[in-house]
Amino acid sequence: QVQLVENGGGLVQAGGSLRLSCAASGRTFSIYNMGWFRQAPGKEREFVATISRNGGSTYYVDSVKGRFTISRDNAKNTVYLQMNNLKPEDTAVYYCAAKVTTSGLLYTTTRAYEYWGQGTQVTVSS
Repeated sequence: QVQLVENGGGLVQAGGSLRLSCAASGRTFSIYNMGWFRQAPGKEREFVATISRNGGSTYYVDSVKGRFTISRDNAKNTVYLQMNNLKPEDTAVYYCAAKVTTSGLLYTTTRAYEYWGQGTQVTVSS
């Protein structure tokens, strides 16, 4: 079992930046592929970014490529999402997720992840 707690959300103007963090407790953090998802009001939860167990591989949804960066610090059991040049359409509740895996594969679907945080609100004003 693992517990995930997100922090770093808030209100920012368009063009601004935020850094989300997700701290994990429980089992060894390095066995988890980690992902960030988001859910806007009235919409389904969507994939944003994912990172492999050792941080060597990442993948992003097209709409955030070049603006968002996912990273992890296994010594601190934490995954980050640096969000730059934020746009109003980035407004959503952001969730981190963890998947126990022995592979180096990356996962982009909600059903692939076993554990979820409670979410943190990101609001981008125009």
